[in-house]
Amino acid sequence: MKRRDFVKKSAILSSVVILPSIQMCAKANATPTRLRTAHVGVGNMGMEDLKNMSSHPKVDVKALCDVDSNYLKAAQELFPEAKIYKDYRVMLKELKNDIDAVVISTPDHTHAPASMMAMEMNKAVYCQKPLTHHVTEARAMRKIADEKNLVTQMGIQVHSFYDYKLATLLIQDGIIGKVSAVRAWSPKNWGYDGPVPEGSDPIPENLDWNLWLGTSAERPYKEGFYHTMNWRKLMDYGCGTLGDMGVHIFDTPYNALELGVPKTITTNCREPNGFGFPEKNTVTYEFPGTKHTTENFKWIWYDGEGAPEEHEDLILPNNEKLHSQGAMFIGEKGRLYLPHFQLLPKLIVDGEFQEIAVEKYGLGEPVRDYAAESPKHYHQFVDACLGKDECTAPFSYSAKLTETILLGVIAGRFPNQTLHWNNETARFEEEEANAFLDAPYRGF
Repeated sequence: MKRRDFVKKSAILSSVVILPSIQMCAKANATPTRLRTAHVGVGNMGMEDLKNMSSHPKVDVKALCDVDSNYLKAAQELFPEAKIYKDYRVMLKELKNDIDAVVISTPDHTHAPASMMAMEMNKAVYCQKPLTHHVTEARAMRKIADEKNLVTQMGIQVHSFYDYKLATLLIQDGIIGKVSAVRAWSPKNWGYDGPVPEGSDPIPENLDWNLWLGTSAERPYKEGFYHTMNWRKLMDYGCGTLGDMGVHIFDTPYNALELGVPKTITTNCREPNGFGFPEKNTVTYEFPGTKHTTENFKWIWYDGEGAPEEHEDLILPNNEKLHSQGAMFIGEKGRLYLPHFQLLPKLIVDGEFQEIAVEKYGLGEPVRDYAAESPKHYHQFVDACLGKDECTAPFSYSAKLTETILLGVIAGRFPNQTLHWNNETARFEEEEANAFLDAPYRGF
């Protein structure tokens, strides 16, 4: 099934639902007093999601699902009363009346299939970043979430951290005037410049390889290339460094400047090899202006070893060195430097650091406790499901952010060529690029 057919099917399924006037968590006629959760993917980041979500006193973990029995065993030891599954489809069908929300913490290529199935059942969804693997999926997930008025949240937990909330308030307060550009960077390397692996290796007994592949194309198992971590480097499963760290670091500029989707995207990188993402990328986006930006606004992303490239916009006072990851806002009245993460933004005017009157923004004292900050994004989702809060990274927001990121990922297939995006038609002017907006879904 093509993803565009998947989008059409989802639209038909969602159109027959009568929507309540309040956001739905599970049942149209009632807001639950406790939240019953099912978790798809419980290894690595999935385990962190599980721990943080369940730390809310109103959460009851009802089900755990993973294609790796080792991960499933470790999670079950924490929640022995939860039912266990290796196929999320079976879990959702069997427990559709016994759960209120689904937490999806799988590799990127499974985000949309699992999320869409849950949302078609009127379940609230917390889905890890990037929201989807393809642009058509992002638009489909935003559409069904809006039509069904579901509680949703993308897993960008630093969105709720003190420093990022402060930076957003500073920018929107005009501390550096209208912003003309943002430069952001990460030296991480979620790319692969090597050859496509040949042959196959025995599939580990703990892994259901067919279910891990899911809707992606059939491929022989090869040790060290896919499960458990290296899938981020590969086009069929991940979204490279831009899709991993770019979502986190772009989030605050995107939110603070109230950006939409870009007009043009240009990526400087090696020629595509059809298998792995380039190990080093520079991506330049041009956006329509907003009330917080100049008419012509650019966002420039650097990743890979040595990132970022030297630029006058990135020179710090007193010969200080840039942090390994971060973003720099360039405005009419100065610059705002935002390291990643848990470090206060710094104001730079005329080449000197300036004091910021943090207290006027009502956030209280700066927080430097990751253990205390990390659960906030998850608890916000739980409280929204219980009718006591609203999510700050719902799919109405995070799908547009993800679409923007994915357009940069696609541009990496056309190095040094500027692609022109039409937001209304959801198509590139360059027809050859439209082939990568979706891909076939494998039956499994």
